[in-house]
Formats: sequence, C-alpha cells, structure tokens
Amino acid sequence: MRIDSLLKFRKFSYIGAKVISNSLVSQSNYIVLDKGTQYGIREGMGVIDPNSSVVGIVTEVTPKYAVVMSMMHKDSHISAKLKRGGETGILSWDGAEPNAVFINNISKGAKVYRGDTAITSGFSTAFPKGMMVGRVSSIYKISANNYNKLKLNTTADFHSLDYVYVIANTDSDAVDSLLNKIKTNIENEKAKQ
Repeated sequence: MRIDSLLKFRKFSYIGAKVISNSLVSQSNYIVLDKGTQYGIREGMGVIDPNSSVVGIVTEVTPKYAVVMSMMHKDSHISAKLKRGGETGILSWDGAEPNAVFINNISKGAKVYRGDTAITSGFSTAFPKGMMVGRVSSIYKISANNYNKLKLNTTADFHSLDYVYVIANTDSDAVDSLLNKIKTNIENEKAKQ
C-alpha cells in the first residue's frame, strides 16, 4: 500500500453526490443531494459540477441528504474575481434569467471584455480560488458611481445537473472559529457602549 505523502498538505477534498432534486423556476432555488453528514457533508460547504464550475453552498444537512442554495437563488452571494485582472466582487442573481448571474462593484477603470472568465476568489472557506463561475456576456456602466456591473453566463449548466462535488475544506473549522471569536468581540464592545 502506497501512502500519499502530500495528504497532510491538502486543504480541500471532494465528496461526490447525486442530484435528486433541482428547482429552477422560483426566486429561491435549491438543489437536494443524496448524501449528508454520514459522508462528511456540513453546512457552508461549496458545491461544484463535474467541470469544476460553481453550483452553490450547502445550507441544510441531515445524515442522508443535503440541501444546496443554488447560485440561482435571490439570497446567494459568492465572492468572485476576474481571472484576467484580479478585480473582485460579489455574485448575485436577479431572478430573471437561469444560467445568468451578476458581479457588482467592478471598478470602471478595470479592463473588462466580453468573454472574460470569472472564478472564485478564494476569500471564503466554501471554495478554493480558481473554480469557474462564468464568462462576461455584458458590461453595464453605472452612472451613479465609479463601478460597473457585469453579467455572466454561468459555466455550470443548472438545467442538466446530475452529479456534483461537495468541497470539504480542512481549515474551515479553524477559520470559522476565529471569525466567530472576532464577531463576538465586536458585539461585546458594542454592548459596552
């Protein structure tokens, strides 16, 4: 038996799951997977398709099943960046078009072109940096401020999802614990005022 000498350095592992339900027509779309806590799936884990394209984030889990908030959900907010220039923003869905999302707050000074690739930023424990999100299809110049809004066609095809991978981050507990500690300290400081 060979031992994987890099195992101790791996930060992410992937758990395969079958999609057993997938809603696409509401403002609050969810996906149900056939695996849950028995397979190591927990709330907050990112979900990608077999081509490493972002699908959503696990929001509920039982021993045998997991519910994923799809990127095609009005409350979905995932950190993304443009691969070419590195500008970051937050993905959102306006509910109008399946397989189309927006990145807000991209500086007007950024060189952005139709067809540019958007990837995950790596600024959360849910997704490693570099997972495909989509390609820029339109650029909207917002006259009220110094930012553009970018429309992306998602690289994940939500109409034909059969199998996905749930991303397990070995550092997520430590990072979440640290962030919760900071949040508690801020709340305690506010209570003192």
